[in-house]
Amino acid sequence: MDHHHHHHRENEFEYQEIQKAKTSSKFNRSRTIHSPRNSIEFPEKPLYVYPSPHSIERNGSIKKLHCSPLGSMVGTSFKGKVKKLYSIFDSRKENHRSSIPKPQTKHSKPLISNTLLLPGTEDRVVIYFTSIRGIRRTFEDCYTMKMILGSYRVKVDERDVSMHIAYRKELQNVIGEKNNNNIVTLPQVFIKGKYIGGAELIKQLNEIGELPKLLRGIPLRPIGYICEVCGDVRFLPCSNCDGSRKFFDEDEGQVRRCLICNENGLIRCTLCCS
Repeated sequence: MDHHHHHHRENEFEYQEIQKAKTSSKFNRSRTIHSPRNSIEFPEKPLYVYPSPHSIERNGSIKKLHCSPLGSMVGTSFKGKVKKLYSIFDSRKENHRSSIPKPQTKHSKPLISNTLLLPGTEDRVVIYFTSIRGIRRTFEDCYTMKMILGSYRVKVDERDVSMHIAYRKELQNVIGEKNNNNIVTLPQVFIKGKYIGGAELIKQLNEIGELPKLLRGIPLRPIGYICEVCGDVRFLPCSNCDGSRKFFDEDEGQVRRCLICNENGLIRCTLCCS
């Protein structure tokens, strides 16, 4: 009996608390969220007792704002802004779509049958990039391109212009004439010896599912394969001068510049760069 009496007193206390909460301004404001039909049902043990949670106060205040004359003004101007943003976004989407080559034109002459060719690379993908992090956007684009192309496991000939100045000259010779200002941005991608383009185009081709079509027929690398000779670095120290770029010419009795290695005392890997 004592337990029942105690339980009854507890219910009575909770009922009084709920009544207080109902009459409070905070609770009244939160009630504006719910229509009378969906009014809050209070179980024997309420989910919360005054003060009401912040989320309800916040929702209530938003509702109140929209119900008030000021709210309706804000609402209409807000809707207007949204419409304006939609129209801008739609026009941008149109432009964006038009910049993406249409799937059916992927293998057409304007994109693939290009006059810009890289002889001797018909069996691979060639990417000219830089490993220098000086310009963050360029470095990130180069890294992203390597990741995208690497995900297809095709044979990729990575040509780092920061490691080998001849790569820069090579790229300049192939596509430099195309640019009036003679500035070539990185990365640049060639597939089966044909010039494709830079980071944005490769990303778009990948997103619309056209890139794998262009890569068909290129030999695949085994999963987890790493070049046994250079460890995928693509370069080796010159064996003629041990990377010093100089060697002693016994015939002439003087030190000469090594003609085998590049400006960094490196030679290209004979296995993965041939």
